[in-house]
Amino acid sequence: MPSNYHNFRNSVPWLLIFLEAAFIILFYFFSDGGASSPRISYPGFQLVNRLLIFGFGFFLVFLKRYSFSSTGFNLLIIVLGVQCSILIEALADLLLQRREKNALESIAEATVSMTAVVISSGAVLGKTNPMQLIVMTIVEIIVFHASRWINIMFLKLSPEMSMMHVHLFGAYFGLAVSSRFSEPSPMSEKNASTPKSDLLSLLGTLFLWVFWPSFNSVLLPRSFAAICNTYFALAVSAVTAFALSGLMAKDGKFRMTHVHSAALAGGVTIGYAADKINHPWIAMILGLLASVISILGSGFVQSCLKPPLKIHDASGVHFTFGLPALLGALARVVFLVIEGWTHLSSLGYTIMFTIGAVCLTISIALITGFITGLILNFRLLKPTPVSKYFEDQFYWEFPHLAVGF
Repeated sequence: MPSNYHNFRNSVPWLLIFLEAAFIILFYFFSDGGASSPRISYPGFQLVNRLLIFGFGFFLVFLKRYSFSSTGFNLLIIVLGVQCSILIEALADLLLQRREKNALESIAEATVSMTAVVISSGAVLGKTNPMQLIVMTIVEIIVFHASRWINIMFLKLSPEMSMMHVHLFGAYFGLAVSSRFSEPSPMSEKNASTPKSDLLSLLGTLFLWVFWPSFNSVLLPRSFAAICNTYFALAVSAVTAFALSGLMAKDGKFRMTHVHSAALAGGVTIGYAADKINHPWIAMILGLLASVISILGSGFVQSCLKPPLKIHDASGVHFTFGLPALLGALARVVFLVIEGWTHLSSLGYTIMFTIGAVCLTISIALITGFITGLILNFRLLKPTPVSKYFEDQFYWEFPHLAVGF
């Protein structure tokens, strides 16, 4: 390889071996699989696992020279993060003397938790090397579990609802990390897509769209209602994405970026209220509003935030996950008001705790994300130079290009 390419042979493999050895030792002491029967079925876990591996793996393959890294590093951080997440939960169960979960249940919850890290990695897509991604994964999954624990213990959120903050936490943690990385050159040809990469990315969107009802329902007791409500929200969200995309373009043509993000916005939003909705038309309205917010966010909010804050959101996680999640949190507050109107004495506390949990989640995500971004730029982690952003060849072997090196 050329001399200006970093050699990660003496860092990444040894870090991975060390982490895996530590995980094996910790699993020996803190996790035995549990004896209770799982609340989560294997098909349910399987669908969520496919969503994370296939869905997000292809969803982020839109950069023309970063497809190997988008899918490969996505697999790496997921399998590392799931192990770390299981250990954190096992340690929390031991310290708090909670019911020990079955192994399948633990893996499913850890897989859902890893959505936060995958979303955050999208904000810095193409700018981070494997060392930085591994460190970010370990730090973020620990902080996310700490945030969940605070929401459950002190703000009285249910474990299922605290997990739905995964989109909110992942989006704003990723934006905060991204603020510590340099912006790519506006003229950079590598920070662009091709018809082939857009098609693969759309394939990821289709995977996520199909499996999202399983994601929203796998941890909820009223899973049937959550599945139906999620489907209606996703359906209207996708239709609205096409409609607005055609209206916003002067030539009336659809834009792949709009469909890529807004088609999923309804699924993100409905996750906060999937167990509170009894009529499909309500879920459909939320899907419509989520799609509108997502597309308007991609057109206006990002352009307003980028110059003053110097945040380059590589894959648009703010308007794909962050803004729809905020809408979902607001919708949940509205449903709680409607549901508890006859119990005004306790309604104020419920609303206060719900809003407080959202604000706390965003605050923790922004603060710890900013600190993590500073850590990732330490020279020890070999930050990627701006000239090598969005380039697979910096990390992967290409045999047909290696001749003569």
